[in-house]
Amino acid sequence: MGNRDTKFGHEFHGFQKRTRNFTPSAMQEQLEGSLRALQTDYIDVYQMHSPLDQEFDNDALWDLLSRQVKAGKVRFLGVSLSRQTSQQSLEHQVRRAVKYGASVIQLMYNRLVRTPEEKILPFCQDNDLGVFARAPLASGVLTGKYSPGAAFSKNDLRSGRDQVVLQQQLHDAAKIKEREIPAGTNMAAWSLAWCLHHPAVSCVIPGCKNPEQVAANASASCLMFATTIRKHGRTSERAGFGFNGRRK
Repeated sequence: MGNRDTKFGHEFHGFQKRTRNFTPSAMQEQLEGSLRALQTDYIDVYQMHSPLDQEFDNDALWDLLSRQVKAGKVRFLGVSLSRQTSQQSLEHQVRRAVKYGASVIQLMYNRLVRTPEEKILPFCQDNDLGVFARAPLASGVLTGKYSPGAAFSKNDLRSGRDQVVLQQQLHDAAKIKEREIPAGTNMAAWSLAWCLHHPAVSCVIPGCKNPEQVAANASASCLMFATTIRKHGRTSERAGFGFNGRRK
């Protein structure tokens, strides 16, 4: 069986309907439910799902989580950071995650959302935290499938997003496609490879709806970034991919 990872903290009751519950007893119940659903006796990575600071800073919860690791029900603990919390809260949770014994951080990171490069990704590197890059295709924006002006149906999560921000991202993605992606290269694969090229990123979490998208996502591992580094504050150039380096 492949890797088993899952989250806790939210109970889902239907499309866009959920309740939050981060109590130690709720975590234990959700863990046992996940073990049964996955038909396994342990979880590889057990992640706290988008907690608020008051939910995250719970010594009793983390103590119980640590006991699950010692009992062999969980191999590694992680935190899936919420995109709706402040940058200060994100940094607080990443720092505290190390003290609580977490090994993995999941966060939103892609060619359009690069804020983690400033502090969080360097911290993860320095503290040996694995990084799962969520939404590496920016909810489909970085696949090249959608053009500026695209509209989404009401049952599509993207319809509930800030449409001004979404349309700006579509415009930015069109420029990236034109200026940075080599001719004949699949944009989705390129976008995944772009994330994976960051030394802090352990893996990406793209979505897929059909076998063709699975194959396109997997092809990202075949894309190689030829890299020339210019130090002392100057940009780095990745030959063949035509974009400036991550660190300014």
